[in-house]
Amino acid sequence: MSERSTLRLFVLRVLVVAILATLFGRLWFLQVYAGDGYVEQASANRVREVVEPAPRGEVFDARGDPLVRNRTAFVVSVSRSELLRQDDDGAAVLDRLGTVLGRPSDVLAAEIRPCGGGVEPPCWRGSPYQPVPVAEFDATDAEGLARVLAIEERREDFAGVSAEFAAVRDYPQGTLAAHVLGYLGPISPEEVAQPEYDGVQPSALVGRAGAEATYDAALRGDDGVTRLLVDRVGAVTGVDGETAPRPGEALVLSLDAGVQRVAEQALSRAVERARTLTARGSGLPLVADSGSVVVMEARTGRLVALASYPSYDPSVFVGGASPQEYAALVDEERGAPLVFRAIQGAYAPASTFKVVSAAAAVESGDYPLNGRYPCPGVYAPTGQRNFDSAALGTIDLRAALVKSCDTVFYRFAYEQWQRDGGNSPVAAPRDPMLAMAKAFGLGERTGVDLPAERRGTIADRAYKQEYWEANRENRCEGAINPALTEERRQANREFCEDGDRFRGGDATNFSIGQGDTLVTPLQLATVYAAIANGGDVLQPHIARALVPASGAAREIAPVVKGRVPVSPELLGYLRDALAGVTQPGGTAAAAFAGSPVPVAGKTGTGEVAGKQDTSWFASFAPAAAPELVVIGMVSQGGTGGTVAAPMVREVYDGIYGPGGTGLPQGLPEVGR
Repeated sequence: MSERSTLRLFVLRVLVVAILATLFGRLWFLQVYAGDGYVEQASANRVREVVEPAPRGEVFDARGDPLVRNRTAFVVSVSRSELLRQDDDGAAVLDRLGTVLGRPSDVLAAEIRPCGGGVEPPCWRGSPYQPVPVAEFDATDAEGLARVLAIEERREDFAGVSAEFAAVRDYPQGTLAAHVLGYLGPISPEEVAQPEYDGVQPSALVGRAGAEATYDAALRGDDGVTRLLVDRVGAVTGVDGETAPRPGEALVLSLDAGVQRVAEQALSRAVERARTLTARGSGLPLVADSGSVVVMEARTGRLVALASYPSYDPSVFVGGASPQEYAALVDEERGAPLVFRAIQGAYAPASTFKVVSAAAAVESGDYPLNGRYPCPGVYAPTGQRNFDSAALGTIDLRAALVKSCDTVFYRFAYEQWQRDGGNSPVAAPRDPMLAMAKAFGLGERTGVDLPAERRGTIADRAYKQEYWEANRENRCEGAINPALTEERRQANREFCEDGDRFRGGDATNFSIGQGDTLVTPLQLATVYAAIANGGDVLQPHIARALVPASGAAREIAPVVKGRVPVSPELLGYLRDALAGVTQPGGTAAAAFAGSPVPVAGKTGTGEVAGKQDTSWFASFAPAAAPELVVIGMVSQGGTGGTVAAPMVREVYDGIYGPGGTGLPQGLPEVGR
């Protein structure tokens, strides 16, 4: 054999040995090193999980009365895996079921298809081995019961179809506190992957608004799971174990159903009454399109009532709201009932804001607490008029609040703006009124335990700068647009050149709660609570406690976010001045004549460009030892003294008057 042949044979032997070594190495890896993992995967391939939803926790008011319960309903479900074992893949069964339920069989077929792989809704997002709910009937529904009996009496015609009792959300108080309670909706595929929804099934319903959303994790508990053994064609061959569901915790709210009902009724009547009145200036009927009432404990921040108008029926979401139903709930022309005005509606606070301006003026050291100040009909430096152009002479700060003199506060704000450099501001302006508003928590969320709260707006120098930068390009184009009037072009030119400047008019508007400054009714409640309780800025809370099925209740403690930089003497002075607002000579005297409890408060009439006035009344009572803060607001509802103040009076009557609800005491025993 030649030397070349010997070399070729050697190379061939090496190649064969290498191939064999690779094959044996791979075989060892699969059978030894990774064997346990493949055994687990093989076992998983023959195990399917069926979920038993945990009973969701119920919701109670501060007296232990149920607000959200679980009622019994008949739920008709279809097992897709059983249908697929039939010769026609269950088409005949779906035809018969559709006839009984009064629904097209193709719609039923679509609803039980597993989602994913390009399948568009309607489809089923749960396990394909899980029965899919396709219809629900109340246990007291005679027609629904007849449909269920038609299925149960002919079981042989409805293979794979079941009709069983199930728990669904029920609202024993009807529409009461709908925005506070919220509703449930399907979890999205994106949410399933998020840590806060760990263990939640793709077919689950989760909290979508209100307390149902905030306390969703506690309310939903833990689902039970049954592990089914299946063969290679998907047939169930046995059970590999099961975990019982853990019921959700009961939620006790600080909300009092009786006070809530009083607040909602007072708000509804105020809106109706406003629509019989006419607007200042135009003489047109008031629109009164929306409103809110907030009732809060002055020393704890616990919320006793939160009313929002217009409202909605939360039961529309039980079983899923149709696209038409949801569209009606967000339709602006219908008042967008789904919007929670107490925390999501932001409005110019108007003269209710003057307590902040008064505190800022005195604490700045520029104006003595017991000083006297002119209240002319017009403030000369800016040409701004007093409300109704009234000239009240020289008055003290108490009278400025009781009579609601705008020009006193114009002077405070304008002179402080000048001290900060006016149109050529100093490097670090003091801006006492802006700083005081922020110290009271305005411009930031209150931190209430309800979702989607608005921040409101403090129209300070930073706000002016951001607004100018966002709109400058468009306004600069408008400055040279021949289609606009010369007046509009001039306004655009001025904005284009220095629209970021914080002017004297911005300062004076801010001092009386006008301009771009916006607050929510709940934010204003925290301002008046701080004045009432001696300076604590509170974090409002709607939840009082969580109560597990076994074990002690977990009470939610009040939270103090901070203190306002206002002396006790000045806070006492403000409380006394606000008490004068409801007495003879005050702007709310007529509304509170004969009140069952002494009330301290402030009217406000917010002027809004292109809309009618916003009616406000902010208050606390009893005036000498405050227990409650009550804020009333009606958008496009006229003056504060004619609409909001009488509405708030009605709330106090419903609590403190003859036959009133009173206030709940202690933590009720629930959920046991």
